[in-house]
Amino acid sequence: MLPQSQEGTPARSETDRRQERAERILDAAATLILRWGYNKTTIEDIARQAGVAKGTIYLHWKTREDLFAALMLREKLALGAAIRQALTADPAAATLRGLLKESARALLQRPLMKAVLLRDTAVLGKLAQTEHSKAAYAEQVAGFTAYLEVLRAQGLVRRDLSLPAQVYVLSAVFAGFFLVAPFLPDAFVPDDEALADLLAETIHRALEPEPAAPTAELQTAAHLLLEYLNRSMTEAQAQLQQAV
Repeated sequence: MLPQSQEGTPARSETDRRQERAERILDAAATLILRWGYNKTTIEDIARQAGVAKGTIYLHWKTREDLFAALMLREKLALGAAIRQALTADPAAATLRGLLKESARALLQRPLMKAVLLRDTAVLGKLAQTEHSKAAYAEQVAGFTAYLEVLRAQGLVRRDLSLPAQVYVLSAVFAGFFLVAPFLPDAFVPDDEALADLLAETIHRALEPEPAAPTAELQTAAHLLLEYLNRSMTEAQAQLQQAV
């Protein structure tokens, strides 16, 4: 039988309590980094926001950089889960247009992950130029490359452009849609849903062939993408468990 608390409910294990505490600290760190930026957010600030002692944070992470790395792993898992859910619900999300739309929608809900992928110095400060940030961007490019290879094999993207050219176009369009917004008058900036639609339509017109993708090839691409996501998320989950 499980040990009982005084109220008669199963007592939480030390592992559960540690995990809940880590999540609370990560929530606090995310809130403050988005509010003040990484450079101005201290361990003391995070401890105060999370309602724990400063020393408690060091039971989980040795440095502020280690804490941020764990936070980014959690963001990556949330982003992957959103895309996986969309793929499971509709295989059409596996087209380049569908994937870019769902990725943009998910990224717009994860401002910290967006800051990392765009190397936003206003949010990340000095971290924008670290090896961690460079690795996150390299991972994004690797993901684009792997998926374009799948789509090329299934005839779901144009083959008159080389793979490096397609990666460049995809990366430039994806980043550009997010980077340009601060420079435009508000009247010209679409809302989140419209931005995701415009991004997806632009990529479709640039890189996808006509007519619509055949069902069999689309199912294959969706299956392979889900396998890739599952592997990536399993690795990230294991790293996060070790990190907290």
